Amino acid sequence: MFATYALVSYGIQGFLIVATQGVLTPSGPEDSSSDGFLLRHLVAYARRNLDEDVTMNDTYTRKMDEDYMRHALQLAAQGRGRTAPNPMVGAVIVNNGRIIGKGYHERCGEAHAEVNAFRNATEDVEGACMYVTLEPCSHEGRTPPCADRIIAEKISRVVIGATDPNPLVSGTGIARLRSAGIDVVTGVLADESTLLNEVFMKYILEKEPFVTLKLAMSLDGKIATSTGESQWISCEASRYRVHELRDMSTGILVGVGTVLADDPQLTCRIPGGANPVRIVADSALRTPEDARILHTLDETPTIIATTQRADARKVDRIRERGAQVIVFDDPDGRVPLKALMRQLGSQGIDSILAEGGSTLAASLLAEECVDKVHWFIAPMLIGGEDAKTPLGGRGIERLADAVRLTRMTTDSVGEDILLTGYIERG
Repeated sequence: MFATYALVSYGIQGFLIVATQGVLTPSGPEDSSSDGFLLRHLVAYARRNLDEDVTMNDTYTRKMDEDYMRHALQLAAQGRGRTAPNPMVGAVIVNNGRIIGKGYHERCGEAHAEVNAFRNATEDVEGACMYVTLEPCSHEGRTPPCADRIIAEKISRVVIGATDPNPLVSGTGIARLRSAGIDVVTGVLADESTLLNEVFMKYILEKEPFVTLKLAMSLDGKIATSTGESQWISCEASRYRVHELRDMSTGILVGVGTVLADDPQLTCRIPGGANPVRIVADSALRTPEDARILHTLDETPTIIATTQRADARKVDRIRERGAQVIVFDDPDGRVPLKALMRQLGSQGIDSILAEGGSTLAASLLAEECVDKVHWFIAPMLIGGEDAKTPLGGRGIERLADAVRLTRMTTDSVGEDILLTGYIERG
């Protein structure tokens, strides 16, 4: 009867605790009394459910960390296209299950996410937990070390998304926090944080820009008609998406063929959007001196990459207009794209959207410059043996040499389909 009494007196939660602590025990497996029978089953139930409860609490703690980190990632994404060459970072400060401060890195040279979170805190942060998408910096740059600020603010726990690959930081921020007695948890939504900063992750290690190749074609694989007409294959929604990509990129790259055929401005036409640096691969410097990319230098810079084949007097005239001309001494008389990437990286250009035609696209892939591909497919059929396809050049002779993509995703953009993938590296 004692088991029944305990169940009634303590309630189910109280009974579970008392039972599993050994306060209630049956006299043995041979105890066949109704009380012993009930007690054995209730104790088994108690242990099973308390084990589940512990698991639920552990899961909840992990889920809570992931939920707050996800919020920090959403904050970080608000800095997209504005923090280069710095990473996008978000931070959230939590105390007793409440968000009391949050912030993100808004622009290169300005306060980091952690500092903005402290500035926006609604109460004292001592003893609180901070969620930050990337390891806090520990070196003196344009701003003081964030790790020192976290220590000074007496944060008790720091949850970090991804480790910073920057050799000036990598692991040292975490070590500094731990040496100060702060509980540090790492790797929470690390993949998401790394993906968010895919540009930074490459640039900080290789000092070359992250290159995204954008292509648009008809359903039967044509980028223009047999007469060369190409405007417009993709729908209006897709073209708007491309301008969003321009807004997120530091530079935009085309071949001289695009300049000659379309005389584009290569600017971002989203209200409030940022114009990328315009880059033209032009081995013989055929870019017209009255091209729009040379008449709108007050809007955004233009860089023309050429070779020793260029007319030296034309090089001087274009430079006098305010454009940068990079002359490569290439034995084949072609712009060496890999070398161009290194040059652009040294100038702080960390991301490039490549929008050129089939020749440039094929060359970028051949020289292993491309990291990511956005491939728009329009629901139309063009046909024609002479109509151009997305990739020019000689192509490959063996399927074993094909460029393969991984992590493919599919999206609907207006009437079009957008395929996105990453170049598979050997």
